[in-house]
This record gives sequence, structure tokens and C-alpha cells, in this order.
Amino acid sequence: MNPTDAASLPIQATQRWPLYAAGFTTAFGAHAVAAGLGAESADIGLSLLALGLLLALYDIAEVFLKPVFGALSDRIGPKPVIVGGLLAFSAASLIGLWADQPAMLAVARLGQGMAASAFSPASSASVARLAGSNTGRYFGRYGSWKGLGYAIGPLLGAVAIISGGFPLLFGVLSALGLLVAAWAAVAVPHMAPLPRPRYTIVDVWRQSTERSFLGPTLVLAAATGALGAAVGFLPAMAAREGLGTAGSVAVVTVLALASSLTQPGIGQLRDQGLLADRPGMVAGLLCIAGGTLMAGLLPGAAWIYFAAVLIGAGIGMSTPLAFAHLADSTPSERLGRTMGSAELGRELGDAGGPLLVGGIAMAVGLPLGLGALALLVGLTAFAAPGTKETAVPPTAG
Repeated sequence: MNPTDAASLPIQATQRWPLYAAGFTTAFGAHAVAAGLGAESADIGLSLLALGLLLALYDIAEVFLKPVFGALSDRIGPKPVIVGGLLAFSAASLIGLWADQPAMLAVARLGQGMAASAFSPASSASVARLAGSNTGRYFGRYGSWKGLGYAIGPLLGAVAIISGGFPLLFGVLSALGLLVAAWAAVAVPHMAPLPRPRYTIVDVWRQSTERSFLGPTLVLAAATGALGAAVGFLPAMAAREGLGTAGSVAVVTVLALASSLTQPGIGQLRDQGLLADRPGMVAGLLCIAGGTLMAGLLPGAAWIYFAAVLIGAGIGMSTPLAFAHLADSTPSERLGRTMGSAELGRELGDAGGPLLVGGIAMAVGLPLGLGALALLVGLTAFAAPGTKETAVPPTAG
């Protein structure tokens, strides 16, 4: 990243806070609605297939649109994309006021995913542009707020549904999107699009296969894949141990809190030169692999909770380091495209992790399914990048 980009702007801490709130919004919206759909699917007449499709719509929209909106933020500047995306999220959530109809639920869910595809990569690019030389610290805070959204989303979503059903939940999400959009419009500084050199298809291919991009993206995909699998399977395993609904759901909260609390400190250690990217990412991935293996092999509720802490801490170590490495290795004029493409990798991991574990579990049992995921996450450590690499210059002409 161009270090003069942030240095040329008079940045205050309060100008970054709406970006953290945007990260919280996408995580909170995704998990609050997903948990509510799972809990209320029978009451609104959803089959298991329909439930699966509704859960997937948010991620499907993000897979296809995040790189597109990331590139758009490079072209017109990130602030309009953030504010517009949050306003669209608020508008899509209003559709959920008619959530007793599955078709309206699908439209609302798809609209939320499309809107999140806009403001999520644009927010990541803005964090990078405003961070200067402190990319680790600020991506740690950004990830921490996202982790908080993952942690309290299911809990607050359940409270909203119990109090007023899906209309109340979607009403809260609409109000949250509108509030954060207004906050971002006022507080986030205008960041003009930077001059963009001419990139050929060959240049784009080289940039997408550089280890400085591909390595952190694979790390993010592995960490998010483990998160997706843990969110789905750890509560089921806890329920089998007789913990009940509250004790089972709390496993996810423990995991998310461990991740949220770890990320700011890891980012600060990186910026102080006390933690290098590659050793930190490798350590984080090994923690995730160890926790996943522990959950599959060691019986008992206590081990499941300990595994959740290890997985959460590993995600909290690897995620801010991967994002910070991406930010430092990417020219500012294409940060949006890079962050959008990296988040595409995360979405693919989020979908692939549970599918891998579930597919193997159906054939040979859940312990081997979790073991296979642990092995894959551990092998991803070899992809972790080392020192910052020089970006490929654009082709002349």
C-alpha cells in the first residue's frame, strides 16, 4: 500500500469507527437472521431444502458481487459504496417485515447479501487506506468488531424473534443499517479514487497468483472454513453431550469472543515488530487445526468448549495478519478489488468447510470429517506468505 495515502489525510480515531460498525453490521445481520431461520423454520413452513437455500442466498450474493463492488470502490472512491451499500441493506431489511412469507424472506435475504457485498470490501479497503503503517492494529480492531457481531448476532436475534418475530428482527437490522450509513456519511473522510495504471489481463492474472495475494487469501479461506464448520457442528456435538439449547449455542459465543478478544492484540504486536506475518499466520492455523482435531477426538463438553477457545484464538491470530499483509502488499489504487477478491476466498471457505465436514461425516463419521478439516487447515500453513513482495508493475502501453 502507498504509505503517503493515509499520511496526506488528517485522520482521527472517530473517522474509523463507522468502518468498524459496518463490519459489525454485516456479521450481525448474517448470523442473527441465519440463527432465526434455523430456529423458526418449522413455524413458517420451511422444508430443510428451503431452509438451506435461504441460508445460502446471503453467501451466494457475496461470492459473485464482492469483487465487483470492490473494483467499483477503486473507481469512484470507497465512501459512496459504503454509504450506498448500508442504505441498500436497510432497504432490503424492510422487506423482511413480511417475513411470514418464504418468498419475501428469500428476497430480503438476497438483498441483504447484495448490499453487504458492497459495503464490506469497501470498508476493508478504507481501513487499509486510513491505517498508514498501523495496518495490523486497525485490521485487528475491524476484525474484533466483526467477531462481536458473530458472537451476539444469534443471541440478540433470538431475543428479537421471541419479542416480536421476524418483523422485529428485520426492523432492527433496517434501523442499524440506516444509523451506520448516516454515521459513515458524516464521519468517514472522502477518499478520492487514486490514479489507476493500465492493467492487462496478464497483469491481473499475475496479481491474483502472487503469493502476497494468494497466500493470505488461502489463510483467510481456511480460517473462515473452520469457523463455518465450528458454528454448525460444535453446538450439535455439545447438544449430544446433554448441554441443552443454551449451553450448546454458548459454544459459538465462546468461539466468537475468543476471536474478537485476540485480534486487536495480535494486530498491535505486528505493528510493533514483535510478530511477523508468516509465523503468526502459521501459529493461528495450527491452533485452529488443533482445536478442530480436539473437538473430533476428545469426548466431553469441557473439551468442546476448550476446542472452541482454541479455534477462536487461532482465527483471531491469522485473520488480522492476513488482511494486514494484503493491505501492505497492494497498491492503494486497487485495494478495493484486492479486498473484494480476498473476501470472495473467505466466502468460498465459509461454504466449503461445512460441506467438507458434513460430506465426510455422512460417509465415515464426524470425527474423521473434523480430522480432514484439521489436516486441510494445517496444510494451508505452507501457503502463508513470508516477507512483503513487490507488486507486479502494469504492462507498458
